[in-house]
Amino acid sequence: MSKELSKTFVDSHFHVFKAGVAQPGARYVPHYDAPLEDWQAQAQTLGLQRGVLVQPSFLGTDNSHLLHELIQNPQTLRGVVVLEPDTSIVELERWNALGVRGIRLNLAGISHRLDSWQQATAFWDALLALGWHLELHTDIGALPGVLAQLPGTLPLVLDHMGKPDAVCMTDPSITAVLDRAKQSPVYVKLSGPYRLGGRDPCALARLWQSELGQHRLLWGSDWPFTNHEHEARYPALFAALREWVGEEALQAVLVDSPNAVYWGCREPRPVSQ
Repeated sequence: MSKELSKTFVDSHFHVFKAGVAQPGARYVPHYDAPLEDWQAQAQTLGLQRGVLVQPSFLGTDNSHLLHELIQNPQTLRGVVVLEPDTSIVELERWNALGVRGIRLNLAGISHRLDSWQQATAFWDALLALGWHLELHTDIGALPGVLAQLPGTLPLVLDHMGKPDAVCMTDPSITAVLDRAKQSPVYVKLSGPYRLGGRDPCALARLWQSELGQHRLLWGSDWPFTNHEHEARYPALFAALREWVGEEALQAVLVDSPNAVYWGCREPRPVSQ
């Protein structure tokens, strides 16, 4: 990546997919196409030149569309995939070379028990060696129970502002995240305000900024706003970020933090076989 490109803004959370394509039994099946070109048309108008593709829940572990876009756009895109805990180390290393930088556990609306993942010691070791992170999406208020089931050394990215039950320092999700941040890096995505169940996104963003610091924040459009297409608009969501964190924090949230998480210069350690 060129030095100039490394200074550009990053949308750290969006999706691409095709109409009617979903895993068997998916609760949501898109009725429209969401091609990369449509995201680019909106993002680039606002100065966002780079992005992070996140695997949507309805595609399950079929990451083929995401990987195709990474291959086509190696400088400007990074990816977060959905995998099974028995995925081979060789496969992880191959995907790392393509620009994948993390895995996602999307637990919203389903069981938050992680029985199989609690046994995945080799998998977690491989993620740490590659410099990847774990991205978590939970139901509102469910984050503490999930964190208790995961290794404390894993770097984390929390979707949609962590979705606490209340926007206050005594909320269990807030306290669990702050405790976890003392052990390993934790980043919060300022995204999906319409997924907070009416909680104040500005107050929550400011709380995270105050307690974690601006360099532990990311911003994502969540485009194309699945299940919320009629109430979200890209320019308005981007404009809200300035209200949430202030102009002086934009460099950290839109450039420095995503550069560290998705374009970090640290070389992966060899993965033990």
